Parts: sequence; C-alpha cells; structure tokens
Amino acid sequence: MNTDLTSIKWIVLDVDGTMTDGGVYIDNNQVETKKFSIKDGAGIVLAQKANIEIIILTGRESNCVSKRAEELNITKVFQNVHYKRVFIEEYAQKHQVSLSDVAYIGDDLNDLPVMKIVGISACPSDAASEVKEYCDFVLEHRGGDGVVREFIEKVLKAKGIWEETVKAVWG
Repeated sequence: MNTDLTSIKWIVLDVDGTMTDGGVYIDNNQVETKKFSIKDGAGIVLAQKANIEIIILTGRESNCVSKRAEELNITKVFQNVHYKRVFIEEYAQKHQVSLSDVAYIGDDLNDLPVMKIVGISACPSDAASEVKEYCDFVLEHRGGDGVVREFIEKVLKAKGIWEETVKAVWG
C-alpha cells in the first residue's frame, strides 16, 4: 500500500460515482443531467494552481461532463473509454509521466485495473467493497459529495503547499 502523495503530478478522475453521486438522471425530454459538487470544483482549482494535471477518464459519454470540465478549465477529458488501464498506460508513456506519479480516484469494479497500475489509488466511502479493499485511500466523503476535494487537500498538504495554494487562489 502506497501513501506517499508528494510525487503526484496527475490526478485522474472517474465521473459516475466519483465526481457525481453515481445517479444518471433523465428528464421527460430525454435530457441527461448529473449533480457535481462545488467543493470538488474548488479542490480542482487548487490542484491546477499547484500545477497538478487533472484528467477526466470515464467509460460513458455525457454533455454534462464536457460542460463541467469546461467550467473548471479541465482540458484533458476522455469519454467512452472502456479500457481505462490501457488508455492510462499509453497516455502516460506518450507524455513521459511515470505511472508512479499518477493518482486515480474511482468507485467501481471497472476502475480496479487502472488502480492497480498507478502510484496512488483512492475511492469514495461508498465505493464497491472490492475497490475499498484495494485502495491506498478510502476517503470519508461519498461520490459527488466532496471526495475529490478531500483527496486534493491530502495531496497539497503532503506536498506542504496547502496554505500557500489556498492563499494564491483566494487571497
């Protein structure tokens, strides 16, 4: 089990069940909606200020994800990725980033293959039991309810830059 957060350069985020509560809401007009946490958004802004790359990697495709990523200036958004492990291996190699410098936050069985190859794995408190058994960090928050912010705070505090990053973003 690895708990050294100081070398993290990338934080890769699953969407459904991690950035959201895992629900897929479809209204009477067949429009899909998702609920994202503003607290997670604040954490993402802090990570970006600290030069940590945020990457969204999801097996589904949703306009909601694209819109939320745009709002948060996340430019690395990969949707409809069914083999996340293969994708991350190839993407990290292409960008010359060691997998040991990558953290992944996910919540379900489809996230386990990529969790097994990255340096740090984390999950929300309501993740699948198999995921919780494997992860380096089982976080206190539930998916869609501040889990991303919680993890980013841990990373920035481990790096010793939490207070200065908060000050740089919000004075």
